[in-house]
Amino acid sequence: MNAIEFILAGMLAAATPFLLAALGELVVERAGVLNLGVEGLMAFGAVLAFIIVYHGGGHLLGFVTAGLGSAALSLVFAVIAIGFRANQVATGLAIGILGQGLSALFGKTYESLTVKGLPKLAFPWLSEIPIFGRLFIQDAVVWLSLAATFAIWAMFAHTKTGLVVRAIGENPKAAHAIGYSVIAVRFAAAAFGGAMAGFAGAYAAVVYTPLWADGMIAGRGWIAIALVVFGTWLTGRIFLGACLFGAVSLMGLAAQATGLDVPSQLLASLPYLVTIIVLGIISADRRLLKLNGVASLGEPFEH
Repeated sequence: MNAIEFILAGMLAAATPFLLAALGELVVERAGVLNLGVEGLMAFGAVLAFIIVYHGGGHLLGFVTAGLGSAALSLVFAVIAIGFRANQVATGLAIGILGQGLSALFGKTYESLTVKGLPKLAFPWLSEIPIFGRLFIQDAVVWLSLAATFAIWAMFAHTKTGLVVRAIGENPKAAHAIGYSVIAVRFAAAAFGGAMAGFAGAYAAVVYTPLWADGMIAGRGWIAIALVVFGTWLTGRIFLGACLFGAVSLMGLAAQATGLDVPSQLLASLPYLVTIIVLGIISADRRLLKLNGVASLGEPFEH
């Protein structure tokens, strides 16, 4: 397998933690709420899933537990930031730190232990295409994440639910005036975003690299938040961005495999360097950000 085949084979799997967390944050931000605690929510979901799977509960139960646990932690954020109208940036950061702390506490006795991952599922016929066929040999969670991407795109583009969420993010007072509960929708969005971050952490811990190590989320939550801006709050662009970061995260391993004499620390930092560069480029185009941005993002709702 050459470097290109290696990156194509692993790109979607490497992108999945970014994608799941970013899709959840997209829904949260579309509702006008900024949750910067994604890193901690992912870490908390990761440790819950690992504990369940390690003790024989199975991957499905692990993912469900991770989703519920991170959703509950995200609702703590919602109560403080949405219910009591505290500063969303400070509250999100605090919840993120709490999630990482709980992850370190619960995972301390599981350090360096491993679990069994999920088998790969090949897409008939397409998986036999030379070189590119490796894209169609993935585990079940990757296929489900692609389905979730399409479902969220369809929700925002073609359903009343998506329209209500967008309306609350753009003009919450107008949405409230015509009878929609801004607080309830924002609470639901926060819970959904937390659950998706939990799923992302679970995938990282029990499927992608099925072992436990403190700090294993390694900034993926922050990149997921950046991906929402990178994709200018559009589902398709977020998916493409996740694939880009997934590919970049594998380039270091591919370079080492080819014998390229580059410091491993530099190769490991590639996803973060790309994040900074891309955000800088996108931020320079204020017209694009204004066109697709969320008008009331981060602003408390008062009525």
